[in-house]
Amino acid sequence: MDDGRIASPATERYAKKKEAILAAATAILNRQGVKGMTLADVAAKVGLITTSVTYYYRKKDDLAAACFMRGIERFDDLVTEAAKAPDAPSQLLKFLDLHLDLSRRVRLGEETPLTSFTEMRALKEPLRTSVQGAFNDLFRRVRRFFEGQAFDHLDKLDRNARTHLLLEQVFWSGSWLRRYDTDDYGRVRDKMYDILVNGLVQPGRAWEPLALPDPTPLSPDGQEWRETFLVAATRLINQRGYRGASVEDISAQLNVTKGSFYHHHNDKDALVVECFERTFAVTRKAQVDARALGVDGWAQLSSATAALVAYQLSDHGPLLRASSMGALPIELRHEMSQGYARGSERFAAIISDGIAEGSVRAVDPMIAAHMINSMLNAAASLERWLPSLERDDAARLFARPLLTGLFSK
Repeated sequence: MDDGRIASPATERYAKKKEAILAAATAILNRQGVKGMTLADVAAKVGLITTSVTYYYRKKDDLAAACFMRGIERFDDLVTEAAKAPDAPSQLLKFLDLHLDLSRRVRLGEETPLTSFTEMRALKEPLRTSVQGAFNDLFRRVRRFFEGQAFDHLDKLDRNARTHLLLEQVFWSGSWLRRYDTDDYGRVRDKMYDILVNGLVQPGRAWEPLALPDPTPLSPDGQEWRETFLVAATRLINQRGYRGASVEDISAQLNVTKGSFYHHHNDKDALVVECFERTFAVTRKAQVDARALGVDGWAQLSSATAALVAYQLSDHGPLLRASSMGALPIELRHEMSQGYARGSERFAAIISDGIAEGSVRAVDPMIAAHMINSMLNAAASLERWLPSLERDDAARLFARPLLTGLFSK
């Protein structure tokens, strides 16, 4: 509350420098993760020496936690403002509007970068528990969008799944929004809102995905160990981030020596690239198998997405989250980005064919494809928010709401 006192020049300088440090640290954190961020890098970005940064934040984890907390506060402000709208659809529209406007101002340099929350679990205790608690509070406030008489048909598991889906759609939008000019953000908001409320399916069609073959890539003769290695590495990287998952950690997961690791991989970058290529191969196989069913676009789309969500919770899952791309060397990052783009284009092709034949609503195919990829990425962490989730129920709880509408029964 304003008590009439005027801040001293020294206090203002302190506050501005602290904000500059947070902004610089957030940009580095988003790109390099908790493990890869250093106080020296942050200091250099704001024109200070490292000891000057420690005047504001004693340790690197203190600074990383402050970045996460500031990011949570910013999203909490959006949720609080959106909650003033009279009903759930209006709240959703306001939330998207506020987020897209903030994203536009960030891109124009008028606001500091938004925080990526993918590496919260890489923090050390007790900071991790504190930050996770604040994020859980944000999650509960967003979940109120799905409460009230209109949602009596949803149980807590349904509400948690839809809350996770909505939040991750917003968080992951930063990975594809740069494909659009900031002048187009209003249109993007409208298209996202239409898909989130009305889904992709034409009215009257049921959610009845068909079974697909196991999309796990076949190992070369005599190299069955490779699949086990890639699954273990993917799980660890998803949990701890690219820099947080060391070669020693990955080797320990499989009870092999570090030397054994380097016998099969030149370095960790090569391993991550192989994990990405496996992810792309699984996605492509599900899409191709869905195409081969000989059914319409809606049946193909629902079958492919259901299979891939279920795969995330299988013994061969999850797939590698796209956030790991940010820590790769730029040439590898571009190549992996192209792999994700091809997956999006295949989904867009299925959607376009479905629109043409009348089984899928007239939506923007590319935006819908990006949103499906965001949902599939988010499915890698489903068990964190739905600990009692059964694999056979995952697609109904998570893929179906995106394809049929968040407010659907």
